[in-house]
Amino acid sequence: MSKSEKESLLGWLGRRSGRGDGETLARPTGGLVKGAKRQLLDEVADFIVDHELEVTPANLALALEAFSGSNPGLSRQIVARVQAGDSITQQWLDEATASAVKERNDTGIQLLMTRLEATLESFGRTSTAARSATARYGDELQRHVSDLQDGDDTGQIISSLAELAVAMLERTRKAEGEMRHSEDEAKALRRKLAEAQRDAEIDHLTGLPNRRAFEALLDTHYREAKAAIEPLSVAFCDIDLFKRINDTHGHDSGDRVIKEIAGALARISDDKCHVARHGGEEFVMLFRGLTMGEAKARLDEVREAMAGRNLVNRKTDQPFGQITFSGGVADVFGYADPRAALKAADEALYAAKEGGRNQIMLANK
Repeated sequence: MSKSEKESLLGWLGRRSGRGDGETLARPTGGLVKGAKRQLLDEVADFIVDHELEVTPANLALALEAFSGSNPGLSRQIVARVQAGDSITQQWLDEATASAVKERNDTGIQLLMTRLEATLESFGRTSTAARSATARYGDELQRHVSDLQDGDDTGQIISSLAELAVAMLERTRKAEGEMRHSEDEAKALRRKLAEAQRDAEIDHLTGLPNRRAFEALLDTHYREAKAAIEPLSVAFCDIDLFKRINDTHGHDSGDRVIKEIAGALARISDDKCHVARHGGEEFVMLFRGLTMGEAKARLDEVREAMAGRNLVNRKTDQPFGQITFSGGVADVFGYADPRAALKAADEALYAAKEGGRNQIMLANK
């Protein structure tokens, strides 16, 4: 990041040279507004280009948040990383913002759950009030029936019964309307909650589960496989030379390659084989009931089929060349816990990369 870029970030944080931490920049007014907008857009563009980041809606939005001051936490992280001499990579940006995205998703889900609980509570109050009114109506009706049996002023009793029936009918209709409204609202909130939970666990480029969803699956299958004494293997896969694809053909083409690999891996998935996008061009897989060797054989089939395809850039009609991926596989029960197994699979993946790419390697226990 250039000096001017660092100063810009610091400036949007209210810390431009010569200002105290508590001071903020004055908002541009009048004719300065247009210039400030141009400057902001230039800073966003420079940030993306200078750090060779993907030109995606997500990256543009994050850069805008950082440079506009709407996400001071991200701004501080970027400044700290640059000042430490570290590069801003796509992987770092994804990891730096993953917790914030998760927090926003969790907050939205929590708000929906709170609204649903309030609606159900209102439904319960309406139901209780209706039961109470029904009980009172029954008591009153019983009293009038007793009076009829005693033969006291039959005409007046029948008139009172009619008034009581009309009042109860009105109260019942009102309660039915309130309960129907609460029930409809609860159904709508349940649908929204299910959609929010599903969206929070889906990678929108590939349609695959994301890292968050995979971690939940891993915990579940780990407990079940351990209890059933079944093999359990994990694998990391990474597209080879992906940056070259992006640089040569553009990020839209890079996204297409990611989706092609995702689709190929998804085709070997079933209720005991799960694939998720871990981030960037990396995927993670879980194989229930398969040993490391068996999982490796499954991945090798996909890898060889993918390497034999001839993908073409639809915009330029230029071939992509051979598209391959590398992978690493580990036996989950060969390590202290699933996280250690994931680390071992990741290390095996990088050994496959260093060993020439386009291969799957087993982790060393």
